[in-house]
Amino acid sequence: MLQIGDVLVTLDIVEKFFCCDLDACKGACCIEGDAGAPVTPEEVEQIRQTMDTFAHELTPQGLRTIQEEGLAYNDPEGDLVTQIMPESGTCCYACFAKDGMCLCAIEKAMREGKTTTQKPISCFLYPLRIKEYDKFTAVNYHRWDICRPAEKLGKKLGIRLYQFLREPLIRRFGQEWYDELKFTCEEYLRQYPDGISNS
Repeated sequence: MLQIGDVLVTLDIVEKFFCCDLDACKGACCIEGDAGAPVTPEEVEQIRQTMDTFAHELTPQGLRTIQEEGLAYNDPEGDLVTQIMPESGTCCYACFAKDGMCLCAIEKAMREGKTTTQKPISCFLYPLRIKEYDKFTAVNYHRWDICRPAEKLGKKLGIRLYQFLREPLIRRFGQEWYDELKFTCEEYLRQYPDGISNS
């Protein structure tokens, strides 16, 4: 583990190569799974206030589910997560391009300049998952078969996980924290250039 301030970070963040390959996975992380993505009450409120900027992008089923069940719900573990379509498990905030690629309607609206609301930080940080404890925060790598193409592409391009997730890590922890993480990762790679498990 690496420790940056009061945050414990998995070594996967420096040892693993990663770069999303949407051509290969088609955004499957928004489609597969048994629960929504973790979301904060503040993020839910932001979504509520800017819903009109992306509602037209949602699927009829996704929009209907949100209207009937709400913007988010508590999963079996008690965590607040984004609403999903009960029949398929697909995120209600998903939209689909003509080629079948799954996109986040919230992010699409932001990139088109229609809103300043960003997609939930848990989505932005994926495949990293954050767990808050009383005295520290843990950052772990969530391994999933659908992300194998991302690992292969990252290795081909020479992009490490901490490099690929630079923007969301800064959004979550701040520039100073990320700069220290980057320095620590670079020092680690100087000592262990091949890493331990960057398969």
